[in-house]
Formats: sequence, structure tokens, C-alpha cells
Amino acid sequence: MKQVMILAFLSLAISATAQQPIVKEKWHWDQPLKQDTLAGYVQVVKVDNVLYISGAVARDVTPEGIAQVYKALEYSLTSNGATFQNVVKENLYTTDIEAMKKYNEVRKAFYKGDYPAATWVQITRLYMSDAKLEVELIAHLPR
Repeated sequence: MKQVMILAFLSLAISATAQQPIVKEKWHWDQPLKQDTLAGYVQVVKVDNVLYISGAVARDVTPEGIAQVYKALEYSLTSNGATFQNVVKENLYTTDIEAMKKYNEVRKAFYKGDYPAATWVQITRLYMSDAKLEVELIAHLPR
């Protein structure tokens, strides 16, 4: 009987937790709607102390294009109280991984020696047909 009561209590606790909505704070390039309803995405979603940052893109994998991407990501971070030192995960997608490797010093400069876990993937195409690079981030804010 005691085990049945414990299981019933745990089941109740789990269902109560599952019904709690996740609080999402949204930010989308200082727009009042805080999301892009045409494509259906948000640039930054904050849940608890974690920032999920959608990809920033560039049309060229050149030092200028890479800097453009990381400056856009920096704006997403700073607009939400973070810096690159808060970044714990980076996902990078490019149509030219060799160019990205060649100009990696541009990317590394933004991290100032404090690099996140990272995944780099070469792909054939991005959502924007003329884009050649897209980078998304996950950052943790102090509690």
C-alpha cells in the first residue's frame, strides 16, 4: 500500500510539473512583435537563464562576412545582457568549410580565448538561397 501511495504522489507531481507553461522571453532585432511572423521564428528566446540565439547569416565566407555574422550575434547577446563569454555552444553551417577554416581567426577574436563547444557543418544550401554562412548560439546568463 505504501508503494502505491508513493507512485500516486509521484504521478501527481509529474503531471503538475508537466502542466506548468514554460516562460519564454523573446527578442527580435528590437521589433515590437518580438518575432518574425512571415518566416515564423524569433532571434532570441530566453528560458530561465539560457539564451537560444537563432542563426545570423552572411552571403560570403570572407573576413568581412564572418565579422558581420559575429557582430550580429554580439548584438543579440548584448541586447539580452550577455557577451561571447556567456556562450556555451555554437553551431556553424557553411557552404564552404575550407574558407571558414582559413578565416577562423576572425571568429576566434570575438571569443577572446574563451571558446564554447562547437559544431561546424558544411552544407549545400541555407534557408536564404544566397547565404553561405549561418551561426547559432546557446548562452547561459548568471543566476
